[in-house]
Amino acid sequence: MRQKTNYVAAIDIGTTKIVSIVGRRNDNGKLEVLGMGKTPSKGVKRGVVLNIEETVNAIKHTIEEAQKQSGMIFSDVFVGIAGQHIKSVRNRGYINRDSYENEITRQDIDALINDMQKIPIDVGEEIIHVLPQNFIVDNETGVKNPVGMSGKRLEANFHIVIGQVASAKNIEKCINRVGCHVNHLILEPLASSEAVLTEDEKEAGVALVDIGGGTTDVAVYYDDVIRHTAVIPFGGNVVTKDIKEGCSILSRQAEALKIQFGSALGDLANEDKVVTIPGISGREPKEISFKSLAYIIQSRMEEIIDAVLFEIENSDCMDKLSAGIVLTGGGALLRHLPQLVKFRTGMDVRIGYPNEQLAVDTLKEINHPMYSTSIGLLLKGFQIFDSQNRKEDAKAEEKEPENEEVEKPEKRRNKVGLLDSLKQTITDIFEENDAKF
Repeated sequence: MRQKTNYVAAIDIGTTKIVSIVGRRNDNGKLEVLGMGKTPSKGVKRGVVLNIEETVNAIKHTIEEAQKQSGMIFSDVFVGIAGQHIKSVRNRGYINRDSYENEITRQDIDALINDMQKIPIDVGEEIIHVLPQNFIVDNETGVKNPVGMSGKRLEANFHIVIGQVASAKNIEKCINRVGCHVNHLILEPLASSEAVLTEDEKEAGVALVDIGGGTTDVAVYYDDVIRHTAVIPFGGNVVTKDIKEGCSILSRQAEALKIQFGSALGDLANEDKVVTIPGISGREPKEISFKSLAYIIQSRMEEIIDAVLFEIENSDCMDKLSAGIVLTGGGALLRHLPQLVKFRTGMDVRIGYPNEQLAVDTLKEINHPMYSTSIGLLLKGFQIFDSQNRKEDAKAEEKEPENEEVEKPEKRRNKVGLLDSLKQTITDIFEENDAKF
């Protein structure tokens, strides 16, 4: 297993783009991106694969590009999952241990986590993540890591992420068709958090808001613990759609307008400036003022912010987020968006770039909010490999004493065998001597 941890490959299947990425950890433990392939996404809507054929072709193209850039052939990949079917629940579990004498081990925690995999869920759903929030050892609350403690009753509060089986299967089908294997499906807001948030922010309390094309992902942290996750089923694409309909222009023109001249605050837009859009098939060109464009964008962004606020309230951490909100994803770079979010929420706001764990000499273009999920998937991949290695090491340590105990009787038997053969030899000598006399 250890040789596989040298590099990790991941695929981010988004509504607007599909990204394949491969990276490794350098000597300082920072992530170095070796290769990346990106292509527009056509078969995905709101984070869910709707056209297998188109998605497979897009994935294949990005994998070839990433392999060509990195010079590495990979088949094991970590893949992000999102979509409006994602939901999260809280649950509590416990186990009663045999005695106080033995320390609580990693196996006890694994037993608790495995027990949570059996909770009743609706037909057609499956559990994607079981995330421990905190532990209780013999009524002692607020324990973050109980390994090594003594106690008879071990309890834990869990954050459980649930998704549709069909959606997960369609993602796996697409990956399998290009000759790869899904190592783990990872919830996208968790991946983005890993790439963008600092440890201090997670401790102080922070809400990560990843604004993608089809979905807006939310992850709320407080006291270093994940408190809430959600996927809101609309993102940057609905803004583009509103511009298209409000200005009676084409989708590609609306997208270009949004990126080049768009603003999330109508009051800050320049009243005198207009942009001229060519007419469709030789018709008269259209003139669109910056201010009317900004008001179209603002009204839709306010809806997205209100949906985010609703999810933050559901986390019961609304008044605990000292670090406020971190915006990431392609939609985060919309002009004046931080000001609008601050105005609507009253919270501190910053744009999150995925440079927290990146090596200095990695690909420059990767340090962009739109690649936060892709970078996060790589980081999560390394974490999963490290966890698997720790479990293997623990099992190996457990087996070593057993082997010694097994060897001891064998040694004794060998010693007994030697004594028997020695006795037999002495007996033979005496018998030979008796025969002579």
